[in-house]
Order: sequence, then structure tokens, then C-alpha cells
Amino acid sequence: MGNGFIRDELEIKFLILYIAARVAQPLPLAGMQDLTMCDDGIDYFAFSVCLNDLVKTEHLRMTEDDCYAITAKGLRNSAICETSLPYSVRMRADKKIAACNKELLRQAQVRARISRRENGTYTVELSLNDDLDNLMHLELMVATEAMANDLANRFRKNPEQVYTDMLSVLYAPTNN
Repeated sequence: MGNGFIRDELEIKFLILYIAARVAQPLPLAGMQDLTMCDDGIDYFAFSVCLNDLVKTEHLRMTEDDCYAITAKGLRNSAICETSLPYSVRMRADKKIAACNKELLRQAQVRARISRRENGTYTVELSLNDDLDNLMHLELMVATEAMANDLANRFRKNPEQVYTDMLSVLYAPTNN
């Protein structure tokens, strides 16, 4: 391990539980790794061993989509042990967790799904939500998978603009 504040595997486990207790939803391995590597004292192999141990001891569980979720046992132990983590490590972890939670919220609010139709065309399903409800749900048919992927990517980058432009077009003054 490097020259960080984290000194042993027990502290790495505390950090992993600290993170898992604060993320908005279960994370895949890469997400847990990214958030946990906030201290120079942690290397990948120690992280991997600790993460697996936490699953074995039922502090964390694997979800159906291979993400790590904290259990009730993990929450209890995290609350007890979090003050054992160095303050500077907790602050760095909190900063990374906040950014991660912001991205997870964004992903939950903006969705684009592509499906192939029987006739060989594609349906692009675009959805925009706020904290309370669905603001927009739109299904478009396009000719190719490349077009479908392009529409989905453009929507994900700026869904608010799509929503605003649609309202502008639909509420434009009519020439009677």
C-alpha cells in the first residue's frame, strides 16, 4: 500500500461500508473501486479482498445486476465504525460520493432505450423525469440502429432542451 491515511484492511472495510451506506443506489465493481480509491494507502488487491470479505460476512450483498448493496448488518457496523476513518479520508470520500450521487440521479431522471422492431426499424424511447413524476415520454421510430443510438446520445446530453423545444413548438402561436 502507498503512503495514505488508510493503514490496514480493517480501515479499507470501514471505508467501503461508509461509501456503500451513502450512495444513492447499489454500485457495480468499477463504481465501488472508483469511490474507494480516494486514499493513497489503498491498492486494488487489498480493496478487492476487503470487498469480497464484506460480501462473505453479509455486510454487503450482490444484486441481480452485479452491483454491491449494503445490508442492515453493514449499515449498523458502518454507523459504529465511521468515526474510525481519518477525517481527511471521509471528506475526500464525501466529495466523490456527492458527485456519484448526482450522476446516479441524472441517470435515473434521463433515460433513453433502444429496441429493434420486427420490420427491422428501431424504436427510441426517451424519458425525462423530475423528483416527483414523469415530465416527458416519447417514442420515435427510426430506420437504422446508428440513428437510434445517435438520437439516444443526443437526448442524454441535453434532455431539458428537447423538452423545452417541444413545448415551444407545441405552444407556438397559431396563424388563424
